[in-house]
Order: sequence, then structure tokens, then C-alpha cells
Amino acid sequence: MSLSRRMEKQRLDDYRKRLLREREELLGLVARAQEEGRFADGEGTQDLADKAANSYTKEFLFHQSSNERSVLQLIEEALARIQEGNYGQCVHCGGPMESKRLEAVPWARHCVPCQEMQDQGLL
Repeated sequence: MSLSRRMEKQRLDDYRKRLLREREELLGLVARAQEEGRFADGEGTQDLADKAANSYTKEFLFHQSSNERSVLQLIEEALARIQEGNYGQCVHCGGPMESKRLEAVPWARHCVPCQEMQDQGLL
């Protein structure tokens, strides 16, 4: 195996390990948010202010959990791309993604130009 292939294999393994760590951390956060949501449900609220505070807490936890689940889905997709051998390629144009992008967001699906189009609603 050539030195560059070994380096590439090592880099992919590093990304895989990082994605797995991120996934475990997010799974823990989702589980905690669910538990806190159940706790907020179980509290005996006495007055309107307590009910409003509990409602806000539940809504906040739901929103937070929803965002974490979205990132979890992206992580799962990135892990599948590693397994399939096409990690680091934009899912839209098929071009390579910059390593700086993958370092910042290892679950990224798009290269920077395609991500900008996605953000503008053009993809």
C-alpha cells in the first residue's frame, strides 16, 4: 500500500471515529432531553406561571432534540458514505469536498458551492 493510500485510509478512519464520537454524544443529549421532557410533564404545576414555564421548557427541549436528531441523521449518512467509499464527495455534484470543510463539519453532504445553493433554496 502506498504512503498516500495509507494516509487517506488513516484520514478516513479519523473521520469515522470522530463521527462515531459525535453520534454517541448526540444520542446522550437526545436521551437526556427526553428524560427532562418527561420530568417537566410529571411536575405538578399549581399556577399559570408554572404551567407556562413548563410549556416553554418542553418546547425548548423538543426543538433542541429535533435539531440533534437532524444532525444524527446526517452523521448516519456520512458513516454510510464512508462504508460505501464515497465519503468526501458532494452528494449533489459528485465533486470533492475540501478537507477544511470536512474538518469543520464531518457530516457535510455538499461542497461549499452546492451548500450555498442549498442554503438559497436552489437545490
